[in-house]
Amino acid sequence: MVNETDSSAAESGAVIERQGAFADRDAWNAQGMCRMERSLSLIGTRSALVLLREVFFGATRFEDLVNRSGLSEAVAAGRLKELVTHGVLTRRPYRDPGSRTRQEYVLTDLGSRLFPVLVSMIEWGELLDDDHHTGVELIHKQCGSPVKTEVTCDNDHPVALDDTAVRLKNEPRATRRTRPGTSRTT
Repeated sequence: MVNETDSSAAESGAVIERQGAFADRDAWNAQGMCRMERSLSLIGTRSALVLLREVFFGATRFEDLVNRSGLSEAVAAGRLKELVTHGVLTRRPYRDPGSRTRQEYVLTDLGSRLFPVLVSMIEWGELLDDDHHTGVELIHKQCGSPVKTEVTCDNDHPVALDDTAVRLKNEPRATRRTRPGTSRTT
């Protein structure tokens, strides 16, 4: 269930406007070319997201990541390996006194760029009407106010859903792809 705090987008029927060749949505197959799909293939699982949450919250050691995420060792190990392979995390050696050298997991620059995603997911989760009255709140260290995400363009203008359009980045190349359900190209 979702809180009814802001139903303006639903009431207006707001969607992202399609432009150019993308306007005919049936003529262009996004499979394999969509950056959202690519991102989800890497970080779109619960296990990846809870591990990333814990790394953002300061856990770096395997044991801590397993304990705090609630994942099994096998699932955590597999997902951490994928995140390292794809450059989201890196392994860094550490050694406690009297122990052998081990590896810890830290965010790369690419991984750090997921910070707005983390903020957005926490913000969106607050809209869910459920029993979670506790949890975390991300705040600005200098003033103590809650952190929020805002969508802007490259010129730093705030952008709302109904002010957004989508177009193909490389239209000539993208439109040469095979149409869904056919063997011919567009």
